[in-house]
Amino acid sequence: MDFAYSSTQQEIRAAVGELARRFGDAYWRDCDAREAYPDAFVAAMTEAGWLAALIPEQYGGSGLGLLDACVILEEINRQGGNAATCHAQMYTMASVLQHGSEAQKQAILPRIATGDLRLQAFGVTEPDAGSNTLRIKTFAKKVNGGYVINGQKIWTSRFRQSDMYLLLARTTPYEDVARKTDGLSLFLVDIAKAGRALQPRTIDTMLNHHTNEVFIDNLEVADEWRVGEEGQGFRYLLSSLNAERLLVSSECVGDGKWFVERARTYATGRVVFDKPIGANQGVAFPVARAHMSLSAAELMRNQAATLFDQGQPCGGEANMAKYLCSEASWEAAEAAMTTYGGYGVATEYDIERKWKEPCTASRTAVASSWR
Repeated sequence: MDFAYSSTQQEIRAAVGELARRFGDAYWRDCDAREAYPDAFVAAMTEAGWLAALIPEQYGGSGLGLLDACVILEEINRQGGNAATCHAQMYTMASVLQHGSEAQKQAILPRIATGDLRLQAFGVTEPDAGSNTLRIKTFAKKVNGGYVINGQKIWTSRFRQSDMYLLLARTTPYEDVARKTDGLSLFLVDIAKAGRALQPRTIDTMLNHHTNEVFIDNLEVADEWRVGEEGQGFRYLLSSLNAERLLVSSECVGDGKWFVERARTYATGRVVFDKPIGANQGVAFPVARAHMSLSAAELMRNQAATLFDQGQPCGGEANMAKYLCSEASWEAAEAAMTTYGGYGVATEYDIERKWKEPCTASRTAVASSWR
């Protein structure tokens, strides 16, 4: 059993780290202050080919493994960036890659790889259904040549920064299906062509995340833009969730490492009562404990991603990794915040900016507790 990262993964980490350091604390602080999307950073990631990591070479991507992609997103956050601004460009296309028609793959995957097309908005969650995806109400009515869709989605992130929208809708009423997991279908929607049939409303949040509520009014989608078979959308959704969980887990690991390093540096340099505050066990121990938790969570992430890359079942491992990584990241965030004390909430130190990232992953997501 080899616990070391491969030479390729080490090279990926070094190259991504170099790119990420070009967009330092001041860049992300400015984006937050203006509530702006980090266009320059995303453009640089696209130009370097990192967002096409999981797209096979035959469609213009790099054809890398999932653990390689995990290293990419981890390193972005480890350098103080926020990979959540672009991570969906890496994984939203998974349903199309695994279950879409060859025509769909040829139409969108090469354009995603070059950055000419952004598919990073996924419409699943609804206000009333919450985490119970099987009870969504958005309905796609079959008509000649396609579907007419009506409904409402919430927490659709990066809708305004996307060209296409992957939409989950019910095609058979919940009461009429033999198995409750049947009757849901996936659709690819061209946002510009949809026009006023898609109406987004920005949701203001505590962090610069660009998320929306989307109202769907008589949206027409042709048959050729349904992904896979009608009624199998929930199964397709589940098949892509393991990759998403592990990529988000990696962002948590990166955040945690950033917090530990910032806390360590501050604790050794901040002198109170004639000694560094890190010499006090009350300061040092929480940081050390967070470091240990992160190291253990990273191993779980690596195990799950390795199983994924080997084509083996990894649902349990992916879920455990998401839970452990988000919890470890939150532990590190809290350790850093308490190490900095009052300075932790001052924007110039960046702790409060990064603190909000694991807060959403661990404290508001289903990973840690049902809300």
